[in-house]
Amino acid sequence: MPIHVRAEPGQYAEAVLLPGDPLRAKYIAETYLEDVVQRNSERGLLGYTGTYGGKPVSVQGTGMGCPGATIVFEELVQLGCKKLIRVGTCGGLQAHHKLGDLIVALTAVPADSTAMHLVNNEPHCPTASWSIVHGAVHAAKELDQQLHVGPIVSSDLFYNPDEGQYERWSARGVLAVEMEASALFTVGAIRGVEAGCLLTVSDIVVEGAFTRISDDELRAAVDRMTRIALDVAVSD
Repeated sequence: MPIHVRAEPGQYAEAVLLPGDPLRAKYIAETYLEDVVQRNSERGLLGYTGTYGGKPVSVQGTGMGCPGATIVFEELVQLGCKKLIRVGTCGGLQAHHKLGDLIVALTAVPADSTAMHLVNNEPHCPTASWSIVHGAVHAAKELDQQLHVGPIVSSDLFYNPDEGQYERWSARGVLAVEMEASALFTVGAIRGVEAGCLLTVSDIVVEGAFTRISDDELRAAVDRMTRIALDVAVSD
């Protein structure tokens, strides 16, 4: 039994949704899954397994930041999970973004230490599994939901003292900033499992301005994202 995800092999589905917020994991499980069983509560990292469309799927909170989230990713792989899909929030970095927009990441710039430590600081481009990217785009079309597709950046910092960094990332075409995907993609590559990341734009950080989504708008956007992610999770 792993140390932090206190479950036995077989108690988690092969496909797992990974919100950062454990309470969002609880919400997803209770709202979208049937026959739900709670599998973990260690350190508040709530995890559940149920079914969606008759197929098994799990949802597991990871907490914030690559170091702690990577513990969860590794332990889920130990438990036999093979498709890891982050469902999170992000800061939009492009002027055309709107609050509540949905993003599927192709790659994640590793502006964090964890992803680089995992590859011994060698040059590395953390990249999502194409099957998840393609599946998300297809599922979004079926649900008539627009997605932005492209690179994101995973940062160690939520409160960033470098006031010009967001503008530099934006100018280079990076769509959004978040805190876990680069490590997820790297673990996926090293461990040979599928890894992907869907994001809801909860903040917009462009041209020196910071705009935050309302709670109601965020809930609706997270629901849109979750439906896409679940369709991808249970697809063959």
